[in-house]
Amino acid sequence: MANGKYGNIIRSAKSGKPEDQEASKPDDRISGKPENQIKEEEPLKNLCVKVPESWRRHWNAEAKRIGVTMTSVMVDALTEKFGLPEDQ
Repeated sequence: MANGKYGNIIRSAKSGKPEDQEASKPDDRISGKPENQIKEEEPLKNLCVKVPESWRRHWNAEAKRIGVTMTSVMVDALTEKFGLPEDQ
């Protein structure tokens, strides 16, 4: 069935990587963690918050829309409200 609509794509994929495409090095990858979590040496702990499902859906959609994580928003809000420990 490789001669059908997707035949060229399948043959191209099976033939190996294209010459004009470079393999990314591990150092080039972007971590999914917020920057402030990457630098942490202290173990990270989970912070669970119970909210109505409709709020969570709305907040999650808005965070994705503007390109931020829920973690970074919550950390920013808590830091603004309570600050950080004196040794931080």
